[in-house]
Amino acid sequence: MAEKILIITGDAAETLEVYYPYHRLQEAGYEVHIGAPEKRKLQFVVHDFVDGFDTYTEKPGHTCDADVALADVDPDDYVAAVVPGGRAPEYLRNNADAQRIVKHFFDKNAPVAATCHGPLLLAASGVLAGRTSSAYPELAVDVTTAGGVFENGGAVVDGNLVTARAWPDNGTWMKAFLEVLQAA
Repeated sequence: MAEKILIITGDAAETLEVYYPYHRLQEAGYEVHIGAPEKRKLQFVVHDFVDGFDTYTEKPGHTCDADVALADVDPDDYVAAVVPGGRAPEYLRNNADAQRIVKHFFDKNAPVAATCHGPLLLAASGVLAGRTSSAYPELAVDVTTAGGVFENGGAVVDGNLVTARAWPDNGTWMKAFLEVLQAA
């Protein structure tokens, strides 16, 4: 039986930040589950940049069925977790089960990957203090307020934690995460 990895996400997650790690980790032989606040169909979004805009735009993206509700997740069933970005982490950071799961992985020093707005959930879970993390650059203040050190890099590795800025970093982010998984 393949080792399992949990992707913690929800509605308005960035499509590319969910599907790239989902398929890349499957390709590497892992069984990947989507965990969300409820076990139902999720609506993802696509963020992109338009010349002249101060921030990204958002359009509807793909949909995906959640495999498990976060309340039903036993983190001991998983060897690692992935926290994609998009807007999902903005509300997941207030979800006690999402925080419980994230804390579990850090308490066990198990591999965790987060990108874009994903570190918002890490900050709310109290696991960034003393850690170096990348994130969407406008979240630098959130990382430092949580006691972390912000690094504006494509794949930042700090022990069990692998972070990145956003979907353009997917390749380097997952490459580094797979190396951390193999070493764990």
